[in-house]
Amino acid sequence: MNQVNYQKELEKILGRLVGAQDKTAPTLFLHSCCAPCSSYVLEYLRTYFRITVFYFNPNISLTEEYQKRVAEQKRLITAYNEESGKTGAGYAIAVVEGDYQPERFFRMAKGLEECPEGGERCFRCFDLRLRETAKQGAEGGFDYFATTLTISPLKNASKINEIGQALSGEYGIAWLPSDFKKKDGYKRSIELSAQYGLYRQDYCGCAYSREKRARLGLSQ
Repeated sequence: MNQVNYQKELEKILGRLVGAQDKTAPTLFLHSCCAPCSSYVLEYLRTYFRITVFYFNPNISLTEEYQKRVAEQKRLITAYNEESGKTGAGYAIAVVEGDYQPERFFRMAKGLEECPEGGERCFRCFDLRLRETAKQGAEGGFDYFATTLTISPLKNASKINEIGQALSGEYGIAWLPSDFKKKDGYKRSIELSAQYGLYRQDYCGCAYSREKRARLGLSQ
């Protein structure tokens, strides 16, 4: 079975959007896991879409960590919009902060506490976050929904796209396929993080990932 090249699938869609300007530009409800991962994605897509970033990450266990990450997300978007206003590069980016409900993550993870990183617990976490994105995106009348999660070399892009496509059919909103780490996307996100002085966390945010980092002696 041939593996889908999601970057090429994205490029096909973007190719059809070339020339779409102003009011004809489609809208994108973009789930963001964090500012560093969104940096390249926003730079890449803001000339094609009118983007609203949806910051919904109940997997982040510590309140102070959540607040730090969401503040960085909003700071980056403000900086991008200021630059766009001066240069005219890309459309203005909006942001919506979802409810911070870590209890939803823990309910979802019940019975999966011992799953290894990158396994079933992570897949269900992807579904939790993308489901809320699809739901709110559909209710808001957006043309597409997507996520920044595929930029990470540690995330299963095929699984994320599989989940997104299934939710697209369930909620009636088009899924924007992606594998943002391709074409040096991850490398570019590191460069942009340095350029804007973004806080780059060393774990996904959940208690289980944080515990693993602590066991390895890598926690901040």
